[in-house]
Amino acid sequence: MVSIDAEHTVTHVCCIGAGYVGGPTSAVMAHKCPNIQFTVVDTDAKRIHAWNSDRLPVYEPGLDSLVQMQRNRNLHFSTDIDEAICNAQIVMIAVNTPSMQGTHSKQGAQADLRQVEACAQRVAQCARHNTIVVEKSTVPCGTGDIVARILREHARPHVEFSVLANPEFLSEGTAVRDLLHPDRVIIGGADADDRAQQALASVYAHWVPRDRIITMGRWSAELAKLASNAMLAQRVSSINSLSAVCEATGADVQQVARACGLDSRIGAEFLRASVGFGGSCFSKDVASLVWLSASLGLPDVAEYWDNVLKMNDSHMQRFTRRIVSAFDLGVRGIKIAVWGFAFKSGTGDARNTPAARICQMLLDQGAQLAIYDPMVPESQVREKLDAGKDGSYVVCTDAVTAAVDAQAIVVLTPWPEFRSANWHIVFDMMGRPARVFDGHNVLDRQLLEHIGFVVTTVGVRNGVV
Repeated sequence: MVSIDAEHTVTHVCCIGAGYVGGPTSAVMAHKCPNIQFTVVDTDAKRIHAWNSDRLPVYEPGLDSLVQMQRNRNLHFSTDIDEAICNAQIVMIAVNTPSMQGTHSKQGAQADLRQVEACAQRVAQCARHNTIVVEKSTVPCGTGDIVARILREHARPHVEFSVLANPEFLSEGTAVRDLLHPDRVIIGGADADDRAQQALASVYAHWVPRDRIITMGRWSAELAKLASNAMLAQRVSSINSLSAVCEATGADVQQVARACGLDSRIGAEFLRASVGFGGSCFSKDVASLVWLSASLGLPDVAEYWDNVLKMNDSHMQRFTRRIVSAFDLGVRGIKIAVWGFAFKSGTGDARNTPAARICQMLLDQGAQLAIYDPMVPESQVREKLDAGKDGSYVVCTDAVTAAVDAQAIVVLTPWPEFRSANWHIVFDMMGRPARVFDGHNVLDRQLLEHIGFVVTTVGVRNGVV
């Protein structure tokens, strides 16, 4: 196996994949490891050009300054994949692993590993010395075995590889902070990979306390990532299921969540009722876990995790029904301002965003939408919505413009600017009655109702304050 065991023998790291994981991860590593050269490579020349420009392809607080500090010093972005692999002692694979088309069913969705497999083959063909290959992409259990087999089959003579699983646990919107101050760093390897694990650990040890760098088996590390995202998604679905009970009884989900969160065994994280979870990870990873469980002959386990996904979707439908039912004749022809389209605040990512699902349901009911998000470009909004509905919505450049003559505002992303908006001006510009549907419980309900708004929040029965 690969023998790199001295504290400072790692001098070159290559990261294949210049997306939401590869770019920020490499930038933080370069910042904390000035003695190591990091090269991020991708087949997408436009994306690489953007990383080398003043307009990065990924928005994350603090990322711009990090990249500007390190770029062309020990952080490089290139399309020359072969050269970067050839020079590297460690190659990180951070490419997409989307759900495979045609595998979606009640038994989940299989992860598409073709990009990972292609990377492994290219590494094997290009590497001229022993190399550590690191899975950063989220992958199902056993992927490391597949990568190791591909490397063996295509390797040059006398070149050996160690395959490690080093899943990322960053959250979009706080990626830089998460990378600078990780709760843990997990490095999984086979029994013979101890030196390779220590070599990668030595890179992280530049800034991560040793007691937070945990080594384990490769299968365990691969499953730990899926399990972490599944459990977080489960908490969101759990509190949202309770919000339905609250709406039916007169309880307040925020009060219930606070009471539960004060129990030290439960904790308060991810107990905020909302319109549901989205993004590129949660649904995909839960679906992958469902698929894995079903393929292992564990139907009860598969059904358990599949219900997390079902609850998420049914919650979005329930929220949409509350909007539609607020109008005596439905929403056909009604102008509704949609504030927020990203799947969460702090990012411009609209992948699998609940906003797209809810907007599409409103459009199908005949609503006229005016959509605004401070970070999501119009092209992404249009990409996510049915092209046949183009005439039924507009994308606005500010929140107030979207609200002009609208009879309702629907908050679908909890951007801070929405809470601090001049609600008196907004009220004067809207139709009557002016309604607000707060999909994240971030607004000052008492203030809005004092102004004259009719407010509906998640987890509170209409008419109950």
